Amino acid sequence: METMITIAVIALLIALGTRLIHRLNAQHDARIAAHHFGEPFPAIFRPPGHSHPTPTEPAARRKVTGTWP
Repeated sequence: METMITIAVIALLIALGTRLIHRLNAQHDARIAAHHFGEPFPAIFRPPGHSHPTPTEPAARRKVTGTWP
């Protein structure tokens, strides 16, 4: 009889844990959906001349360090 009660309690705890994890995931998804991703610090403005580099700028700054045979 004690074995059946133990199995029932374990099954109930698994079900409650599953429900809790499901609710936490739903809450986390709602927070992510409400947040608008953009600039990392929108209140901080970049000074003139310090904009985001274009894709060609990093390639132009790279130096050739050697050749591969």
